[in-house]
Amino acid sequence: MTIDEAGVKFHRDLVAIHPFANGNGRHARAATDLLMSSVGGQPFSWGGGADLMDNSRIRSSYIAALRAADMGDYLPLLTFVRS
Repeated sequence: MTIDEAGVKFHRDLVAIHPFANGNGRHARAATDLLMSSVGGQPFSWGGGADLMDNSRIRSSYIAALRAADMGDYLPLLTFVRS
């Protein structure tokens, strides 16, 4: 498994836990970037730095990629995190 693959699986699992009423995605993205840095990887770009809290096409792509990962298809999320 590559560092990026481990990072997106960690991210998806952390989002799925959903520990907060609000801010789960922000928390999971920050924790994932910390993980990536701690293992010598590069933090993800998360859709080019777009505001993922805003209802935009980029946020829709992020949500769709997370849903695909929920079903076992991590390729859309792997693609998104480096876009």
